[in-house]
Amino acid sequence: MFVSRFIGRTLSAAAAAKSETSTASAAVAAATRSGHNPLEEFFELDRSQDEDKPVAYGRSWKASELRLKSWEDLQKLWYVLLKEKNMLMTQRQMLHAQNLRFPNPERLPKVRKSMCRIKQVLTERAIEEPDPRRTVDMKRMVNAL
Repeated sequence: MFVSRFIGRTLSAAAAAKSETSTASAAVAAATRSGHNPLEEFFELDRSQDEDKPVAYGRSWKASELRLKSWEDLQKLWYVLLKEKNMLMTQRQMLHAQNLRFPNPERLPKVRKSMCRIKQVLTERAIEEPDPRRTVDMKRMVNAL
């Protein structure tokens, strides 16, 4: 009786461990099948260096355009720009380590300029806020960006 209880517990524990392992491996396999690795977001897609056409990139956001956007849209845009800035800086550092030229170095100042303008617009909105307590909270949030 004791042996059957012990073996039953051992088998159920082994089955539970096996199911956890299979669940984890299924999640890894699903991520691999989809081909999405979160670290890939720090690198730009590979482009051949010998293409004839240069790739055209956009301009920085103007403050007048940003003033038309909602608080939520500006927050989303901030994080998109932050992700782009991280990707560009990672790429620049990686290429610098390999003694290669960073293509389109003018992209990084455009991103930084847009981010500064977002902070400017949010600071303007915080100053215009009639409630002084909310103004302080908004300024604190903007300064944390």
